[in-house]
Parts: sequence; C-alpha cells; structure tokens
Amino acid sequence: MTYAPEWDVIIVGGGPAGNKAAQEFAKKKMSVLVIDRKAQIGPPKRCGEGLSTRWIKLGGQEPHPRWALQEITSTMLIAPNGKKIKIDTSKTGQTGYIIERSQWEKMEAGRAIRLGAKYMLKALVTGVIKDGGRVTGVKVSREGNEEEYRCKLLIACDGVDSMVGRYAGLHTAMPLTECDSGYQYEMANVPIDDPKCMELYFGKDVAPRGYVWVFPKGKDVANVGIGIAGTDGETAKSYLDRWLEKHGDRFSKASVTEINAGVIPITKPVDEFVGDGIMLVGDSARMVNPIHGGGMGAALEAAAIAAKVGARAVKAGDTSKKALKPYHDKWNKVRGEEFARILRVRHFVEKLDDEQFNLFVDLVEQKKLDPRLFVELGHGRGLVDIAKILVKASPAAAKFAMSFIK
Repeated sequence: MTYAPEWDVIIVGGGPAGNKAAQEFAKKKMSVLVIDRKAQIGPPKRCGEGLSTRWIKLGGQEPHPRWALQEITSTMLIAPNGKKIKIDTSKTGQTGYIIERSQWEKMEAGRAIRLGAKYMLKALVTGVIKDGGRVTGVKVSREGNEEEYRCKLLIACDGVDSMVGRYAGLHTAMPLTECDSGYQYEMANVPIDDPKCMELYFGKDVAPRGYVWVFPKGKDVANVGIGIAGTDGETAKSYLDRWLEKHGDRFSKASVTEINAGVIPITKPVDEFVGDGIMLVGDSARMVNPIHGGGMGAALEAAAIAAKVGARAVKAGDTSKKALKPYHDKWNKVRGEEFARILRVRHFVEKLDDEQFNLFVDLVEQKKLDPRLFVELGHGRGLVDIAKILVKASPAAAKFAMSFIK
C-alpha cells in the first residue's frame, strides 16, 4: 500500500494508547496515520490482561464478549505462610475483566479506522525529522525501503522500550532498578474454584519485589504469571517454573497455550513527556501503576487528554512545547499525583519481609484490619490508617508501623 507523505498527526504504536489517540484525533476530522512495527495489531502481548471497569468506562468503551472474557469481582491474597485473604472488590466498586488483549486492540484499531485513521504495519520508525528543532515527521523502514512521512504533530505510543522519544531528544532512559521482569503462561485445564477471583501469591522466595498471579480467563483457562525485580540474579521464568512445580497438585494436568514476557516499568513517569512537535503517551512516558505495573487504563486516559490538547495545538498552527504543555500539566493533575503516592507505597512494600506480610493476614483474621485497605494501598491511600492499626496491634509492630508515616 502507498500512503500520503503528509499528515496532521502521526502516531507510532498501535497499542491501547495509540488506538485511543487515533480515535480521538480522527473524531476531530484530522488526518491520522498509525505506524506499528508488528505484522498485526495485538500480539505479541506483554500483559497480565487485567483491566478495571473504571478504565473501560474512562476509555469510552463497553465490555464486549469477544475480548472481555471473564468478569472479576474479588481478589485473593496469599501470604508467604499460605494463609489467604479474599477481598470482595465489588463492594468498593472496583471490578474489572480479564481480557483477550490482542482481540481488544484489534477491535479498537478497527474503531479508529472506521473514524478515518489509516494504519501502516510492519514498518519500523528509525528516526525523526526536525525542522528548526521541532519534530516534523518520521523516517520509516518498510518493505526494504527507506521512507519519510511528515506531520504537524507526532505522538509516541511505542511502549516501554520506546525509541521515538529518544530520537526526538527527550530523556526516557530508565534505570534497571526501576524495572521488573515479567513472564507469563496462558494455561488450559487449570482448576479454578472461583472464576471471578484473581489470585496473588507473595513471598521473597515466590517472587522477590513482586508476586505470582493467576488470572482466570474462563472456567479452566488462566494467565499464570510472575513479576520480579529486574536486578534479580535469577530469571522470572525460573521463579515461575519453580512455583508451578511446587503447586503440581493443581497444575500437573494443565498445559501452556501461550507464552508472554517483557519488561515492566515501576517508576515515576518521565520528567517531560512533551517537546516541540511531539507528545509521549502511555508506557513510552512510563505512565504505569508502580505497584502492580498495569498501564492500559492510564494509557487510555492519557491518550484522550493528549488528543484534546494536541488537536487544539494543530488547529492553532502551534505545536511548540509550550502549546503542548497543558497535556503534561493536566495528566499530572488527574493521575500523576496519585501515581507519586503509589510509588511511595511501592518503596515501603519492598521493605516488607515475609514475617511482616504474614502479620497483616493475622490482623485480618483477628478482624483488626479491614482487607479493603490493601485495595486502597494500590491507589496510594491507606498508609496512615494501616500504621495506626499496627501500632495498636502489637508493640513489636510499632517501630515498623512508623515507617508508613515517614
């Protein structure tokens, strides 16, 4: 296929952020080109595939049976000593779905195309074009040819390993200490007691600085994965395989139907995600929850904000960094401050040893700690409340609890 040499907006990456941005710009009657290096939208995926209902609504979507495979209304936390806490998240309005992400992304790309966007696949962006310091296009390697495409605004949605921001001169490097390593099997014939319940397993020997998850995708299909510190001497796969062997009574008759792996950013967003003629959206700007590493919802929200600001800038004929900065400011206001709190929680959680985690479970069993506070921690809230409970629960826990408040 041939493509026009000039566009109002070029978006690099056809994932959640790119598809949403393409839809929003297309709605504003702008010419939009989405460039993706893969041969098809969707796979390979690097994701546990959990998506909350609130993010689906914020994205202006409705769950579809083609991709919303299993509704989730509760979460089971399994402590290092094997004790369990089941949290009914439906009571807090925090439900969601385990999705088939490849189908979801393909359907969302279809929505963007029907609105007028064009997609170019199996095309690698190898650099950006600048005019007087402002980004004005991209260099693309496609079908053995080197091509150039011009635009009024470039949107980088090319994921955690984004190169487009670097090509444009934005600082997107991330230290290894702020990355987790993820590995996941989709498995069939997995015994599942409650298909509406996610399972999270904790422990330093289970998953250092992380956890093992079992996310049901139906009555006997589940994503079984792990996230660990990227600096660990062992691979995520080795930890996951060892855990599966330990739980052979459950998984011995199951088998793998898909393997996924990738890097998970668990740090603060980049300092600047706008420049002259360019905006970073989603994982490329590290817009990821630092506790659980989920970024699809935040990407949808950021894409909508970016499109609103970006379209206004394009129409005004001014896509300078100053004109695009309202996107940076707005996102920080609606989500950045929350993510900063969550990062603080993450740094605390990393200090927990297995004995201290087990203490939480004991307090829940004694009805001294509301398990819903664990859900609040995932949103950067509840630290002080938990600290107060720990101080009352045990003198030995008092010093430990004070670190919540600092």
